Amino acid sequence: MLPVLIALGVGALLVSAFSDDEEAPKKRKRNTNDRTTKKKIFISFAIEDKKYRDFLVSQAKNERTPFSFVDMSVKEPWTQKVWKEKCREKIQKCDGMIVLLSKNTWHSGGSRWEITCAKEEKVPVVGMHIKKNDKGAKPPELNGKKVIDWTWDNLDESISKF
Repeated sequence: MLPVLIALGVGALLVSAFSDDEEAPKKRKRNTNDRTTKKKIFISFAIEDKKYRDFLVSQAKNERTPFSFVDMSVKEPWTQKVWKEKCREKIQKCDGMIVLLSKNTWHSGGSRWEITCAKEEKVPVVGMHIKKNDKGAKPPELNGKKVIDWTWDNLDESISKF
């Protein structure tokens, strides 16, 4: 049961390729709206939507993207307490969070916790539908947060505002 709980909300930390997680301070000053600065973005997703996270990571390889991705998904079974501690540390270092929204998100306790954590840490959160015509219910943790459709322009605009 515990590995399932951990896997439900596996998040991916997206960091600039030149950044080293161990060198980053626990709480760092977040970037301004400067489009020339690479942003650190945490992606929250239900484990069932891993292929969409993988697609987003490959999409970031486009040369005009203002961000780059390094996969920081959970690769070992942690207790829920350890997972939450490690996850919070990663979220604190980010400029923003993108939540991949699908019918699975509502049922993903981990993803919903990540959203709550980002809000507690004052990290901007944007939801992004992964399917145009099959969106699923928006979890209450995203109430009052911007939700976009997955297009390059929407993603670029949202990240540039982090």
